[in-house]
Amino acid sequence: MGTMALNNNNNNNNSNSITKSEDKQKQLDAGSWVHCAYHLTTSIVAPALLSLPYAFAFLGWIGGIVCLIVGALVTFYSYNLLSLVLEHHAHSATRHLRFRDMASHILGPRWGRYYVAPIQFLVCYGAVFGCILLGGQCMKAIYLLLKTNGTLMLYEFVIIFGFLMLVLAQIPSFHALRHINLFSLLLCLLYSALATAGSIYIGYSKKAPEKDYSINGNAENRTFGIFNAISIIAFTFGNGIIPEIQATLAPPVKGKMFKGLCVCYTIIAATFFSVSVSGYWAFGNECKGVILSNFVDDNGSPLLPKWFILITNVFAILQVSAVAVVYLQPNNEVLEKTFGDPSRGKFSLRNVLPRVISRSVSVVIATTIAAMLPFFGDINALVGAFGFLPLDFILPMVFYNLTFKPTKRSLLFWINTAIPVIFSMVSVIAAVAAARQIIVDANTYRLFANIRRGFSFHKENYIDKWL
Repeated sequence: MGTMALNNNNNNNNSNSITKSEDKQKQLDAGSWVHCAYHLTTSIVAPALLSLPYAFAFLGWIGGIVCLIVGALVTFYSYNLLSLVLEHHAHSATRHLRFRDMASHILGPRWGRYYVAPIQFLVCYGAVFGCILLGGQCMKAIYLLLKTNGTLMLYEFVIIFGFLMLVLAQIPSFHALRHINLFSLLLCLLYSALATAGSIYIGYSKKAPEKDYSINGNAENRTFGIFNAISIIAFTFGNGIIPEIQATLAPPVKGKMFKGLCVCYTIIAATFFSVSVSGYWAFGNECKGVILSNFVDDNGSPLLPKWFILITNVFAILQVSAVAVVYLQPNNEVLEKTFGDPSRGKFSLRNVLPRVISRSVSVVIATTIAAMLPFFGDINALVGAFGFLPLDFILPMVFYNLTFKPTKRSLLFWINTAIPVIFSMVSVIAAVAAARQIIVDANTYRLFANIRRGFSFHKENYIDKWL
């Protein structure tokens, strides 16, 4: 801690100079609260919500709904606290544009560099990996609809989707994504409505599976399954890039983030609850890692009209590509800061060449990992436990208490203390549960596995569908 203090003045001076230069750039392309709503919705209301019925299979009706409501309330509260802390520092002439800079200023440089920065990297890169994998799975689902006996493997579709990401990854800045993210907002409403309608249709049809809402497994599996499901829900509600999104707002930023969050959580209420409740109602504990997988039976026969499944998957592919680009931005900024030359123009050859190379290499690595390890549900839980729980359920309250220093006699202080304590314990247990589930499922893992339709929660194990 002593060495931390010795470098504080130099670090603060450097941070302030960087902040001022970056602030000028941001003001050239700063957005409104409406653009903020687009970014927030794309970063939270993503195709990962299609895993919520799968989480319900571990929790049951009451546990699933309670966890979903708690997740919504806590994250809405924590994101607003983060916004208030950012506004406070902006008024003090220290506008933080990145999560790690905010952590360094409030907790100290070592916390920002060695704790928050690695966690945010895990969150963002894990989200990119998950998006590329889900995009490939949706593309393969379309392929099998059109060609039932097709021989192309899942990893081939992951690679195809990776090529699409290579192009989209070159979009220069967060603010440049505002029109794409508006389109993304509309897409998430569309595929969520289709997923809900599809589940209800199947639930009432003659082909409806037998509904079983019991939680299978022995006491140990059921206990770890609960925390695994909490991790999945944390992943679904997670953001991890609130400072980066608020940095796109034109000053003064007061109140703008709250408006954006209200729009975002209105869409969350309309999508998360409808997809999770309808999916679990229709399929019970047979919900698979992605609810769209339940729209095809174990013999490969669609339970809905082919055009319906086709359109739903196309919408999911388009939106998941936008989500992946959003979560590439923080890591892109780190790469450009490392390899770029701030004295040269943004579009000079000296900066364009390393930007294209570094972003392309980043996408290639994520695509390779996704092709090698195509296990979406387990990865969701792991990233949720290690990444989103600390960033979104713990640190915002700590930041607020350290910044505004509410009296210990106030209810606010104890709420902001209780939430981090509770979710710190949940995070540790959920991380153990997620790691344990990966170890349990490792018996069915193999590199470049050709998973046909994902995972099925049945009895005590997950059943892979291999081609």
